Amino acid sequence: MERGQILARIIDSGIIAVIRLSDISKLEGIIGALTSGGISALEVTMTTPNAPDIIKQLSRRYDGEFLIGAGTVLDTETARMVIQAGATFVVSPVLNPEMIRMVHRYDRLMIAGAFTPTEILSAWENGADVVKIFPATALGPGYFKDIHGPLPQVRLTPTGGVKLENAAEFIKAGACCLGVGTALLDKKMIGDSDWNGLAQRALKFVGAVKKGRST
Repeated sequence: MERGQILARIIDSGIIAVIRLSDISKLEGIIGALTSGGISALEVTMTTPNAPDIIKQLSRRYDGEFLIGAGTVLDTETARMVIQAGATFVVSPVLNPEMIRMVHRYDRLMIAGAFTPTEILSAWENGADVVKIFPATALGPGYFKDIHGPLPQVRLTPTGGVKLENAAEFIKAGACCLGVGTALLDKKMIGDSDWNGLAQRALKFVGAVKKGRST
């Protein structure tokens, strides 16, 4: 799958589910629920035990039917490793221009982290496909609106602090997609294998994205 196709699929649903999970036996149920809810991308963070092996297993299992990416990637060596394991997109909390170039060498999607206007523009000019505002918790949707005033061309996504109550506002303020962790992947639902409940939650987040884009 080409980089442009990966980006289009992520933007279509508008949600990247972000997971840190030690019990990989739950992943098939999680992905099934996300798919039922209209979400097609899962970011496995490198803080997850054996993350590269998990990415490899999932990438082989779903083979483009569902997008598997790697998050919390901090250096080019790790980025190359997860791409070789099958990751279709790489997410970093920081800006590393060398990492962006390396990810693009493999025609994979790069979501680079930034915080200030200068960092955001630098990430974009260095080729980031999407710029991740991190941490977004303290900034809120208003920051996205402010940034898009002088930088309307930059694709932005928040990670941290995204929940159902503000998801539509982030989209309305200019986010092209949202990175959502425990507000979507509820620990109790996963522990109880409540896949129907998880699918319903995914549907609500996708609905919030649609609402934000329609207003």
